[in-house]
Order: sequence, then structure tokens, then C-alpha cells
Amino acid sequence: MTDMIREQIMQIRASGACNMVHAAQVQRLAFDQHLHELVIFIEEHRDQYIRFILYGDTETK
Repeated sequence: MTDMIREQIMQIRASGACNMVHAAQVQRLAFDQHLHELVIFIEEHRDQYIRFILYGDTETK
């Protein structure tokens, strides 16, 4: 996970607009805010996204 993706996740989280575990909602908000890298990241690396949200883990496994 890149720093840019982490920052985009934190931007969505700071908005408080949705539960971060609901990846589809996060993708929709990211799309609406032109955070297309995050939309693609969640689509291609959902496991890494969820691991980051739940545990703060940014390492790839």
C-alpha cells in the first residue's frame, strides 16, 4: 500500500460518511471525490484494504 492510498483512505475516514468496513460504500465515496487510485486499489487488493482498516496493517502478505 502506498502513502497516497493510505492518505486517501484517511480522507474518506475523516469524512465520517460511511462505515469503512463497507468497501463498496468507500469506493463510491472515493469515486465521487475523484480518488480513483483508491477505487482501483480496493477492487484489486480488497484483502489488504480490509487488513488495514481492521488492524492497521500495511504490509503485503
